[in-house]
Amino acid sequence: MIVVMRPTATQEEVDGVRRTVEEHGLEAFLSVGEERTVIGVVGSDIERVSHLGTLPGVEQVIRISSPYKLASVEHQVERTRVRANGVEIGQGQELVVIAGPCAVESREQLMETARCVKREGARVLRGGAFKPRTSPYSFQGLGIPALKLLAEAHEATGLPVISEVVDPANIAAFEEHIDILQVGARNMHNFVLLKAVGQSRRPVLLKRGLSATIEEWLLAAEYVLSAGNPNVILCERGIRTFETATRNTLDLSAVPVLRSRTHLPIIVDPSHGTGHRALVAPMALASAAVGADGLVIEVHPDPPNARSDGDQSLSFEEFGTLMDELRRLQFVRSADSAPAQAPAQVPAFSEDIEDVRDRIDDLDARLAVMVQERAALALEVQRRRLPNVHGHDVLRERALLERAASGTTGPMTPVELTMVFDALLRASRAVQRRHAHWVTEAQAAEAEAAAAGPGG
Repeated sequence: MIVVMRPTATQEEVDGVRRTVEEHGLEAFLSVGEERTVIGVVGSDIERVSHLGTLPGVEQVIRISSPYKLASVEHQVERTRVRANGVEIGQGQELVVIAGPCAVESREQLMETARCVKREGARVLRGGAFKPRTSPYSFQGLGIPALKLLAEAHEATGLPVISEVVDPANIAAFEEHIDILQVGARNMHNFVLLKAVGQSRRPVLLKRGLSATIEEWLLAAEYVLSAGNPNVILCERGIRTFETATRNTLDLSAVPVLRSRTHLPIIVDPSHGTGHRALVAPMALASAAVGADGLVIEVHPDPPNARSDGDQSLSFEEFGTLMDELRRLQFVRSADSAPAQAPAQVPAFSEDIEDVRDRIDDLDARLAVMVQERAALALEVQRRRLPNVHGHDVLRERALLERAASGTTGPMTPVELTMVFDALLRASRAVQRRHAHWVTEAQAAEAEAAAAGPGG
């Protein structure tokens, strides 16, 4: 049951409704919006408080048919924004990318990855400390020491960190070192764990179970919400089907379905959803296109030799390319597909075909020189930036593409011109990324040499 208070309702009237609910042995959950307060009533035998509509300050009482009361859009019309150490995930916020290794393997591996994903624009660092694996002989994670390494990576980069908790007994240690608690797919129905993280003060990322329906998934979220933790993020990570071409079947239709049923933020994990490195980027872009609030991407400095899920982990270069694509999807408008008008006077060519081809060759040679000069200038821009700042300025890029699409006339359409300049921007970005990676490695080598001392 949902009790909607009038916009003019006083705090005393709100407290009166809550007190009446609790006196009848039910629970009251308040959601305070900009205009009005909504009170969710949860418990058995709701009929005992059917008279709530007659209390002062109450505008209407809505009966909810869905079994998940607190997670439903009826309980909260405004979409939830979850805050984690300075980062907001939810409606109206930019796409939040959570990136890092599947498992924390060493300090060097984690710090190198953290610096890379920070530089490329990730907002949250992920890393597994405890790894529930199908085989008891697979790498199970470093445990508590990995949590301390994640906290160290946060101090070094400023990125909030997320890691999967598998045992309620470890929650206190997680709260000391971790900003977001992850409940993995295998534990979506671990109700003891759900209640325990529901009592935590940390946000909870809840992954969809391997074969869970959307309703079962939302009911799992209801366990966390009803235990008192309102900061729940849903993560679609693929479900088990008959298909064997991918590790799981990534159910992107779940994103718009959830939009219509819940106010909770929704993110997508295309790494686990596909299980194949080549499929991660396309499905990440598709996830952003269907309205996901964020993404979880596995990144590793050496994917072929990763101790966990190397087949689905992106290299640093692949992750950087994906982040470029995501920025384009979010911020760069597509050019008008209408053909450009031909110039008023088409230049006349008196030469024969070989003379025209010679002119093309000469122009190509000059273009090659100009392209190299532009790349050198882009590299100089990267040199003058801070080491951890990526060189992808989407506002300047958008302005460039708009000028290219609208500032000239000729046989090429605006879309074709955009494709040419887009390829040029990609090449320049590759040069910048290569330089940034070289600088990072050089600085790390200098730091190690300094730490070793003169006799090292």
